[in-house]
Amino acid sequence: MSKPVLLVVDDELQVLNAVERDLRARFGDEYRITKASSGQEALIAVQQYQRRGTPLALFLVDQRMPGMAGIEFLAEARKYYPDARKVLLTAYADTQAAIQSINQIGLDYYLMKPWEPPENNLYPVLEDLLSDWKAHAVFPYEGIRVAGTLWSSTSHAVKDFLSRNLIPYQWLDIEANPKALLMVEEAAGGDHRLPVVFFPDGSFLIQPTIKELAERIGMQTLPSQQFYDLAIIGAGPAGLAAAVYAASEGLRTIMIERQAAGGQAGTSARIENYLGFPNGLSGADLTRRAVAQARRFGAEIITGDEVTALKVGDTYRSIELAGGAEINCYAVLISTGVDVRRLEAPGIEKYTGAGVYYGAAITEAAYYRDRDVFVVGGANSAGQGAVFLSRYARSVTMLVRGSAIEPSMSQYLVDQLRAIENVKIFLNCEVSAAEGNEKLEIIRVRNISTGSEENYPAAAIFIFIGAVPRTELVAGLVERDPAGYILTGTDLFRGGAWVKGWPLKREPFLLETSCPGIFAAGDVRSGSIKRVASAVGEGAVTVAFVHQYLKTV
Repeated sequence: MSKPVLLVVDDELQVLNAVERDLRARFGDEYRITKASSGQEALIAVQQYQRRGTPLALFLVDQRMPGMAGIEFLAEARKYYPDARKVLLTAYADTQAAIQSINQIGLDYYLMKPWEPPENNLYPVLEDLLSDWKAHAVFPYEGIRVAGTLWSSTSHAVKDFLSRNLIPYQWLDIEANPKALLMVEEAAGGDHRLPVVFFPDGSFLIQPTIKELAERIGMQTLPSQQFYDLAIIGAGPAGLAAAVYAASEGLRTIMIERQAAGGQAGTSARIENYLGFPNGLSGADLTRRAVAQARRFGAEIITGDEVTALKVGDTYRSIELAGGAEINCYAVLISTGVDVRRLEAPGIEKYTGAGVYYGAAITEAAYYRDRDVFVVGGANSAGQGAVFLSRYARSVTMLVRGSAIEPSMSQYLVDQLRAIENVKIFLNCEVSAAEGNEKLEIIRVRNISTGSEENYPAAAIFIFIGAVPRTELVAGLVERDPAGYILTGTDLFRGGAWVKGWPLKREPFLLETSCPGIFAAGDVRSGSIKRVASAVGEGAVTVAFVHQYLKTV
């Protein structure tokens, strides 16, 4: 932690330097002594300290200063540091003003000039005040801070990005924290574009894009080379496994992920049936381990940028990124996974990020402590989400379209849900509407069997209703099934022949698409088993076929 600041303010340079000298002699080992020659200059410094999260312990301020008197400065400065101790340097004529300010601004002490010798007239007073400050001080968080509102979809997006990329941050709700509101107003000049992300060096970003945020926190957003052996699009379990095996076997490997590594699995609160982890592990923990492993072997991971075009040449494949970069490579793996299917009901889109969330939304769960929330869906992901949310919410109600959850959910999850007292399961029902003012307040639930509807107060709903493949990028380039999943290997053999357009005499490799050198693995592939272990296996196996393909180019 950085040293707490003692700020001296006086327009007389001789006095200012003398006070600084005396404070440094006694308190310099434990505190950072800073000075300003005017109230305006000091206020700017205070605002910068606040943005950086620097603790400030004491103001020692002269009363008679042009432009802004000492009491005026302290009245403004205490908005940023209300717990800092406040001492006024006064002449005899200012005594009455100092006495009045004790009640007006909570002045802790006033010192008559001159204070010599400091051992008798300065140090004892300040030592007592600083001892009291240390006993009650709550030291500011020194990492990244995100200021916004719980009901802001853009704030949710930033928090979700940081959480899924395992970047620590502190959340500041401007509706509940006046200091946070003041910081936002100061940074944005009164324009409440949220969120505002504050960094330890005092800089900030207002409503940043994911790419801007990734660049600012030091994530790799640009490729280091122009040519690679293998480019992996999507950093879910399949992509991560491929990156680990490809890089460990000497292939120049790059992986591009538009948001956060881990894919849908990365948002899972608990994966309990993954081989080798009898106590289970979170999706975030699995992702963290896999990312570290891939990087250790030399794989590059680009975060916050998106592939906009994939072009095929005679020997090379070219990938264009939204940020303007272009990558050339021998082989490509499509492991983009799936997106959560959107719930089509009046009001849902309006409150997305403001009480309506897709997936477990781990970043938001703690903010719904002792509230009533709903989970929509009946498969494993919904069950895992309900178990996780039950640790925080007063009640979790699962809304399931089917007449039972057993056909679509693993038995271990069914048993867990039945045993949790604050989890309820409503069958044969669906959400027909969402209502509220600035945030979600009520959901309307329809009984599928009878058609009757009923309103329920809802602080939040978390939606898990299936998925759609992320394959728009390769539409028209590779063959897909009617649902949009990519066809590979023997699935490309139809009517006694390989699909139209397959240009080679050899058969496609097992996980190769209808375009030679482009492979697909994980949930995005037609016929894949939607399990984390299966995706990891497919990603690893793909590398063997990439090696075989490279022998032909």
